[in-house]
Amino acid sequence: MALWDRFKETASSMQTQLESKKNELKSGSFRDASMAMCALVAAADGSIDPAERQRVAALIGSNDVLKNFPADDLQRRFNDYVGKLEADFAFGKVSVLQEIAKAKKKPAEARAVIQIGIVIGGADGDFDKDEQAVVREACFALDLPPHEFDL
Repeated sequence: MALWDRFKETASSMQTQLESKKNELKSGSFRDASMAMCALVAAADGSIDPAERQRVAALIGSNDVLKNFPADDLQRRFNDYVGKLEADFAFGKVSVLQEIAKAKKKPAEARAVIQIGIVIGGADGDFDKDEQAVVREACFALDLPPHEFDL
């Protein structure tokens, strides 16, 4: 199986797993960590282009798990995290990873945050090495082994 086909299959599997846990994923820490993850993946290469913002907006609007929260609230939080990353990527990344780490108290939420990162990373058809690297860093912030997610 080609590498991209494997990633598409993984992203699809992650989405299915997320949907099965929808009723467990309603806390503020999950909401904030998932939007922080979206911002981190979108900015993985050091910049965020309009297409990346559109992909995240599309995910926020269509993802069943994220429908647990008001879309405008999610968008505002995403934009706040993006702003931190755009102002100073290195410093912003530390702040965003700290936000992500707050989800580690609940293992199901922590795994869901990583799964959202993988879904976002693969949304453009290319889960590139920069995106994989930031999702791997998020795994460490959440005390999760990256190999559990094929990272």
